[in-house]
Amino acid sequence: MLDKELIVYFKAAHGFFNLCMMALFCYQGWMGYLIRQARTSGVPVPLDTVRRHRKAGPVFALWGVLGFIAGVIVIMLDKGRVFEYPLHFLSGSLIAVIIVSLYSVSRRIAGPEPHYRNIHFGLGMCLLALYVIQVLLGLGILL
Repeated sequence: MLDKELIVYFKAAHGFFNLCMMALFCYQGWMGYLIRQARTSGVPVPLDTVRRHRKAGPVFALWGVLGFIAGVIVIMLDKGRVFEYPLHFLSGSLIAVIIVSLYSVSRRIAGPEPHYRNIHFGLGMCLLALYVIQVLLGLGILL
């Protein structure tokens, strides 16, 4: 079994990592918003922004899900059960599901058809809102 003092550092690392992930997803959302604004207003789409958005998306998605898995491992090592903090676990699970959904929907976006783009936008907004809730719940646990 790991020393309890070491677990405290793992919890803090998990929180810091996922706070950074929230910032990266906000950045990703901002790039997506700029692309969406350009598409809906008829101005030329900023190709550099599109390239960065498409390149970073899968990496951020993988990191986001790994952050959830790390949190589950940390709580299993500390408490022995994942439902020690049920609201934090539930919101983290929803975040992981939404991240996977965002990735799978983004693979279906093709051409000018707005259907999958609208779904992607809605899921992204849900993700950002859930991250704020998750951070607040996590701060309640750490402090």
